Amino acid sequence: MKIYTKKGDDGTTGLLGGTRLPKHHLRIESYGTVDELNAFVGSLRDYELSEGHRRFLINIQEKLFTLGSHLAADPEKNNMKLPELTIHDVAELELAMDKMEELLPEMKFFVLPGGHPAVSSCHVCRTVCRRAERLCVALNEHNKLDPILLTYLNRLSDYFFVLSRQLTQDFGAVEVPWNPTSRA
Repeated sequence: MKIYTKKGDDGTTGLLGGTRLPKHHLRIESYGTVDELNAFVGSLRDYELSEGHRRFLINIQEKLFTLGSHLAADPEKNNMKLPELTIHDVAELELAMDKMEELLPEMKFFVLPGGHPAVSSCHVCRTVCRRAERLCVALNEHNKLDPILLTYLNRLSDYFFVLSRQLTQDFGAVEVPWNPTSRA
């Protein structure tokens, strides 16, 4: 099977279920941004992280594919059985954050993204995740989504922030506090 089909040459793409939509459609933007996030998570995973962090990031990538499959499916015409996201998946994120936060100093200020390439990569994941969430919230206003999709994205962006703080500590980087009164 060839990777190219030429069906999208007219500016449309197909959903699971056969419906064709313009490539700029909010549904396509939503799952495209989830796909972009998945690619950034893969990039983050390429850093020298602990095996535990790597395994957890692979788990997140699997969940993002699941989430994307729901966004890529026509809610009325798709007959495929799709894997599910559950409240358990959200709880896994919360547990991972709780474990990291037990070892981190208390947050007393906003921090500027950066300090180490892996930390910066976490912040890119966090912000792309927030964009995916905003797009899915907008899509939900027109086509109701399973609420767990929105909950997962919301919690996932929090996870990337906590992971950025954990990696700052792991790599001996410095958290630079935001100083709203600083002048260049």
